Amino acid sequence: MHRNPDARVRDIATAVGITERAAQTILADLEESNYLRKTKVGRRNTYGVNTRGQFRHPEEAGHRIGDLLNLFD
Repeated sequence: MHRNPDARVRDIATAVGITERAAQTILADLEESNYLRKTKVGRRNTYGVNTRGQFRHPEEAGHRIGDLLNLFD
């Protein structure tokens, strides 16, 4: 989502090796947890990553999502 905010759910599922339904469930969970924001553009959705969001697990609390994503850029 960070590298390709215009990716379709089908493309995400294929890239990760899961079903489209599983990808939709995960995306909905990430959106509900404020890790992603979904914007409707015509008939498609685009996704933005909340890089200022922090991890949920106590071991990683205080670390931002953007810090992890920067390691892969």
